[in-house]
Amino acid sequence: MQRTVCIIEDDMVSQFATRYCIQQHGGEFDILVCSSAEEALLQFADLLKQNRQLPDLIFLDLVMGDMDGWEFLESLKRLSKGLRQPEIYILSAFSNSKDRAIAKAHPCVKGYFDKPLSRNVLDRILASKMI
Repeated sequence: MQRTVCIIEDDMVSQFATRYCIQQHGGEFDILVCSSAEEALLQFADLLKQNRQLPDLIFLDLVMGDMDGWEFLESLKRLSKGLRQPEIYILSAFSNSKDRAIAKAHPCVKGYFDKPLSRNVLDRILASKMI
């Protein structure tokens, strides 16, 4: 079963590292990479217009240009109201206890991990997934 994974990350090195980790996992993944939260929302709106599903899994950076990860989550909630929600994991280069606490309490966020995404973390995420 092919699963769709979206990486929302404005740093090209982090994009590459996350994509590479997923590709090396060996599963069947369709990987969508967005360089901003705005780009991701536009792509998701296009998917919904085409009656296609949103990605199964999203790896989300919090610190990005005009729209940060928290604003993205609120916009995604409005965009996808009543639909199956993607499983969202925060990938952050900053160990911010405030962000970790918000992520832990946020109903849309399944986990918070430090960059770069490691094979062990990805294995744990995929082993616990229902996608």
